[in-house]
Amino acid sequence: MYIASARDTEFRGNSSGRIVSANVIALGAVSLVTDVSSEMVTAILPLYLVLGLGFSPLQFGILDGLYSGVTAFVRVIGGTFADRWQRRKLMAGIGYGISAVAKLGLMSAGSSASTLGVVLAADRTGKGLRTAPRDALISLSSTPDTLGRAFGVHRAMDTIGALLGPLVAFVLLWTVAGGYDVVFFVSFCFAVLGVLLLVLFVHDHSGPVRQRVSLRAAFGLLRDNDFRRVCGWTVVLGLVTVGDSFVYLLLQSRLDIEPAYFAMLPLGTAAVYLTLAVPVGWIADRVGRWRMFLIGHVLLLGAYVALVGAADGIALLCLTLLAHGAFYACTDGVLMAAASPLVPAELRTSGMALLQTGQAVAKMFSAVLFGLAWTVWGMQAAVITATVAFGAVVALACVRGKT
Repeated sequence: MYIASARDTEFRGNSSGRIVSANVIALGAVSLVTDVSSEMVTAILPLYLVLGLGFSPLQFGILDGLYSGVTAFVRVIGGTFADRWQRRKLMAGIGYGISAVAKLGLMSAGSSASTLGVVLAADRTGKGLRTAPRDALISLSSTPDTLGRAFGVHRAMDTIGALLGPLVAFVLLWTVAGGYDVVFFVSFCFAVLGVLLLVLFVHDHSGPVRQRVSLRAAFGLLRDNDFRRVCGWTVVLGLVTVGDSFVYLLLQSRLDIEPAYFAMLPLGTAAVYLTLAVPVGWIADRVGRWRMFLIGHVLLLGAYVALVGAADGIALLCLTLLAHGAFYACTDGVLMAAASPLVPAELRTSGMALLQTGQAVAKMFSAVLFGLAWTVWGMQAAVITATVAFGAVVALACVRGKT
């Protein structure tokens, strides 16, 4: 049961009177600033590696998969210790700190693929440690019937950072030609600010220390049919999802976008996500969060169809980014809101970490496989194959994946 503390000042809607706690707002502010930092790097990374350093699609796929999948090795362990110690804020803070330091590592990595891999692994390790404790804090700071709204508000604030990050990166690269190190240093500064906001304004939700919390208890959550079904379908869908960086590289290739404007592509996705995150979360609380999650994948299928279809020019750009942003609005926070009620409070971080681990591993394999397909078969064949596979899995999930 949720009990509002004196520290959790209430933010109420105009008519519903339902609670979005101050902790959710504070966590949103941390994510906003941190996302400015991370999206500055994410926006230019494909350009930096493929066009700047001359990496092949397969090499980029391996690094992109590592960027997504290395979190799998720390999420469950970090989530378990956060629950055992009841120190979710501490675990999140360690994760944010590691990611901040990794930004400096990008400045000294040079063109070495192995060094870049280590730095990116460190950055994603930080993300793996922080994400589940953060989402657990959002869940524990919200009432059960407003989880979709709470995650929607958080993701909307997070997405403001996702909008600003690529814009800052674009301005820096436009001002300083080839100034990748400048982008990395400014990214580090924003990351440090995010850590300070976490320390100063986020409050933990600590209960009695539970020594029985363990990895066995975390994986034991899969004995629950509903939670296991959510995890299983999330993994299967993740395996056939084309990574964001590849979507932007495909758009750049199809439309022959100038490298200087490449960092602007994520802005389209982020703008749509920001616009839809709160209303979609509100609707998901009423029509069903899992249903909304599947609707998001149907919308993403539309983006893939646009990439392999006859659309071109501004029509292709708008259709792809609109569907891509709507997909995230319908799935990112909504998935966490759907899974939260299926996990007991004392194992909330472990459960969120377990779900996110499966998703991270799936994305890792997806990136490597798509990069391999692009290298061996060519861009068009790889996209068509991915679209067919994704469409088949989404159709099956809509028919069989009810929860």
